[in-house]
Parts: sequence; C-alpha cells; structure tokens
Amino acid sequence: MKSHSNFFIYFFALFSLSLLAQQSARKFGRHEILEDLDYLKNSLIEAHYDLYAYTSKDEFSKNYLQIRNSMTNDSVTPLEATTIFQKVISKVNNGHTEISFPAAAYREYALSHGTLFPLEIAFEEGKALIRKNWSDKDGLKAGTEIISINNLTIQEVLQKIYPLISAERNYLKLAKVELLSFPRLYWQAFGEQENFVVGIKEGGSIKKYKLQSINLIEDYEMKRNEIFSEKRELQLLSKYAYLKPGNFSGDEEEFKRFIDSSFLDINKSNVANLIIDLRNNLGGDNSFSDYLVSYIADKPFQWSSEFTLKTSALLKAHTRKNCDTSNPYWQSVLTHQDGIIYTYEFEAHQPQPKEKRFLGKVYVLVNRQSHSQAAVTAAQIQDYKFGIIVGEETGDYPSLYASQFQYNLPKTGIAVKVAKGKIIRVNGSIKQEGVLPDIRIRDHLLDEEDEVVLGLLKELKGSL
Repeated sequence: MKSHSNFFIYFFALFSLSLLAQQSARKFGRHEILEDLDYLKNSLIEAHYDLYAYTSKDEFSKNYLQIRNSMTNDSVTPLEATTIFQKVISKVNNGHTEISFPAAAYREYALSHGTLFPLEIAFEEGKALIRKNWSDKDGLKAGTEIISINNLTIQEVLQKIYPLISAERNYLKLAKVELLSFPRLYWQAFGEQENFVVGIKEGGSIKKYKLQSINLIEDYEMKRNEIFSEKRELQLLSKYAYLKPGNFSGDEEEFKRFIDSSFLDINKSNVANLIIDLRNNLGGDNSFSDYLVSYIADKPFQWSSEFTLKTSALLKAHTRKNCDTSNPYWQSVLTHQDGIIYTYEFEAHQPQPKEKRFLGKVYVLVNRQSHSQAAVTAAQIQDYKFGIIVGEETGDYPSLYASQFQYNLPKTGIAVKVAKGKIIRVNGSIKQEGVLPDIRIRDHLLDEEDEVVLGLLKELKGSL
C-alpha cells in the first residue's frame, strides 16, 4: 500500500486522529499541564502492573520532578504538551506504556506546508544508515552511514529523540524510530528547519552535504511506504508456500476466513514447506494468532505459560465503558479488588483436525519490527517446536509487561496507554531478550531485496 493511502491510514486510524484534531488548535495553560502531570504520575502508579520493573522509583521521581519544575510557560501547544508527557512516561522504560506520536499536530503542520528532514534512516549494528534518499543529492546512496546532523553526532541527536519513545532498551527504541520514521521524530524533537548539514562517512573519510528540507506531503508521505505491513498474502510456489497473515487485529472473522482459505489452498498444493512471515508486524490479540497457530500445531497449546493482571479503578472504568462485561475475562477485572495482581487462566487452544493442518516443515520469519503479539507468537511456535524461527532478534521481549488499556488525561485529553498485564513466554524464560532466531539472517530494511527470504532459500538449498 503506497504513500498517500499510508498517510491517511496511518495517522487517522492508528492514532485516532479525528478526536485529537478537534483539540489541535487550542492551547493549554500552565496550571492545566501541571494538573495533568500530577494525574499522569499518580495514574501510572495506580494502574501499571509494575511501574518500577525497568526503572527505579528514585529515577522515575527525579525525572518527573525535573520535567515538572521546568514548566514555566503560561501557554502550551498540544505538540509541546504531548512531548512533555512523553518525557515522563518514557522513563518507565516499557514499550506498552506510552503516549503516541502527536499525530494531530503533525497533520496540522503538514497542511500548513510543513517540511521535513529528507533522509529516512535505519539502524544496524550501531550505525545510522540511509534507508531512502528523498533529497536532490543523488550521491547519497542507500546504506551510507550518517555521522552527524547540524553539528550534532547521531548519538546526540538520538538522545533528544529517545525521551519521546517508550521501550525497554535502545534496540527497541531504534526499531521504533524506524517504525515511526526518523524525519517525523526529528521534526518533533527539533522543530522545523530549512537546511541540514549532514556528515556522511565515505570510505575512510567524512564528507559533509548541505541538504534542503522537503515538503512533508508531496516529497515525503506521498513517496514512501510505512515499514509496518498490514497486507495479508499467500503465495504458492513450486516447493514452498509463503503466508503473510498481517497484523493480529481488525475483523477477527475476516482474519479466520483468510487463514481457513489459505491453508485449504496450501494443502491442495502439496508443498512440503511453509514460510510464515511475521516481520514488520504490529502484533494484536492472541485470539488471532492462536487461530493461525492451530493450523501448524500437533497438540493443544497456550500462548503463554502464565498471564497475570493488575486491577485498578481506572481499568474498571475502562472496562465498564468499552468491554463486554459478560465475558469472564472482563468480569475478573471487575470482581477483583483494586491493586490486586491475579492469574487469569486461559483454556488450552486445540489444533485443527489433522486433515486440515499443514503437516510439513514450517519456517517463521521475524525481525526487529516483529512487535508485541508477533514476538509472543514467534516464541510460542519456537517453544512448542511447531516451526523454525528465521531472521533477526525481535525488538519486543516475548516475556513482557503488556495487555494495554487506554485512558485520557483530564485537562488536555491526551491518550495514555498502560500495561495492565504480565506475559511469560511458553518456556517460562524471563530473560530480557527478544525472540532469538534458530537461523539468523540480518534484515537490512534498506532496499527492495528480501535478505531473509533469499537467505533462507540459500540456507535450505537442496531441501526446498
């Protein structure tokens, strides 16, 4: 799906832009920001499963007070407000406890002929590499390393961007910079700039280029593709089938129909190998992923070894307003005392009947952009030995604080997403690491070549 469609889908659907856009024109007083800062801190303490799992209480409090004490402006724009709150919540160092990119402000900026940094960047092995060049300098090739921007080293630039992003570690922060896009985040962190002096490493020397900013819509959003992919796809080739299920969200019945028909076609084709692609996948709900896994499982399975929840008044209010309270899962939220952590037991999921399942070899592709439930699903498949994992380490941990719910800050209306649950992967490991592939192949995300699929075919030459 290309550019113009991506611009509207990404910023209207993913970030619920219509609600935010109504607020984009108004400014907030200092007292409103301070009240929401206090509310944010107290609500995180109340609602988060374990606020200090990846940061100490002292570190969180010190950061909060520093940000609160720096609030001197009497008038604050929605963009500035979002940035302030992001700097508080990102200190939790939990990817599922976050405030989203300020989409309404970005849209307003776009419609006022806003401009952006003209290079898209990927991060690999500690280097910032050009992914796409939208500037008028043809000499800047994909894969070229960027050393500096406007006399700041790339690490100094990232130190300004990191507080805008919630993540357990820098590996995931950099994946999210790629996902959200470096030009968008650079704009949020540094504001509009007309020119950029970019230091490039060429051979053994550093060369500097002066680049002009580019029009946000025509020269950026209209020309690019998002890294994440919602596309559902099945390809039947001579020796293997390739299945891309897309995100584990949306219309569940439609998803199940796609999976049903895909496996019907796969089994009719009599291929011996199946590649399931979970790269560039935003995750979603286990009811989707478990249905996919049921077609490759040879025994009953769970999506985690343990799942626990923390109740709170905020979660209960969210549940009553947005959820089916006749469902036993949501009933458990309402019946437990506020602040209590409890285990919720899911029934084992059954495999499809043998005649419907795929019985050949299964390879599951992952990369640093396999997020949330996509990482959990890859770990599930690996732990049950339902398939072989191929690619690079996922950015998200498969044992993680997740199961988000959302509420709004009372004065600014800015949405806050909080992890209410804890998921432990099937094998019980709580190591702070992503899903580690059985066959490791680097996914460059720099060009149109699919290094992972090509690498897998090369690895299995003779058997595929």
